[in-house]
Amino acid sequence: MSFTTLYDVQQLLKRFGTYVHVGKRLWDIELMFIEVKRLYESQMIDKKTFISAQLVLKREHRKEEKKEKDRSK
Repeated sequence: MSFTTLYDVQQLLKRFGTYVHVGKRLWDIELMFIEVKRLYESQMIDKKTFISAQLVLKREHRKEEKKEKDRSK
């Protein structure tokens, strides 16, 4: 399974009954990162799925950090 968007990662988590909505997108991404890692460590997802999801989450995290940095200028 490969992922291209944050929505794809949300759907993966949803398959395991995990819904993430903290209220701030950056925090949501960070919590999703933790949840995906836990799924992998529990052997509920394979390595390819884990890496693919992590890449999307890292990309989205960088985007959000850049947005926050640009807003503070």
